[in-house]
Amino acid sequence: MHEHWQRKKYRSKSMTNSAIDEYYELARKNGAMGGKLIGAGGGGFLMLYSEDKTRLRRALRDAGLREVRMKLDFEGASLMARS
Repeated sequence: MHEHWQRKKYRSKSMTNSAIDEYYELARKNGAMGGKLIGAGGGGFLMLYSEDKTRLRRALRDAGLREVRMKLDFEGASLMARS
């Protein structure tokens, strides 16, 4: 993920900004192995991968960031019926 971040940043100078770069570097110093920006149009999320989640969560929370937890679904698309 980190290599992808670096390559994308090299290809597109407008991919990130100074605030996001600071948060990303803080995350890397606190256990994140890499990250990805998700979303477009001036809003979105910074998704990070870490094997030491507790350390990373604490550092980013102390920096004023809010965690949005997510779960991955490995079943693919499904039809939801209304009741």
